[in-house]
Amino acid sequence: MPPMEYVDDSSLPQISEEEFLAVRQAARPYTVMILRPGPKFVMPGPNGDPTVTGIIMAHGRRNAALMKAGLMPIVCPVGDGGGITGIGVFDTSPDDAERIMADDPGVRAGVFTFEVHASRSFPGSTLP
Repeated sequence: MPPMEYVDDSSLPQISEEEFLAVRQAARPYTVMILRPGPKFVMPGPNGDPTVTGIIMAHGRRNAALMKAGLMPIVCPVGDGGGITGIGVFDTSPDDAERIMADDPGVRAGVFTFEVHASRSFPGSTLP
């Protein structure tokens, strides 16, 4: 089922105090990771550096493995040139996410930098 079309807040479903309390109580910790271009980043493409493109592909393959392992269940590459190259949600502590990302081939090569932030979300949240 596609999401509703947003017109304004009056079209949103009503949430009772009891529902809102239940949602808040179900929240649990996660870690949000923000990936940024590093000093050696070059946009992949026909005019890009093939070595950097290979590193980015290795990074992407590793992200797919982290997703499959359940460590980073949400992986969102960002390619709009706005200074963020990706966002991920880890089902780990910030310290563990930091350790995992420090071993990323793109981070090790200086293609990417990252930051992690402790966050909270709701079990069962999924992408449509």
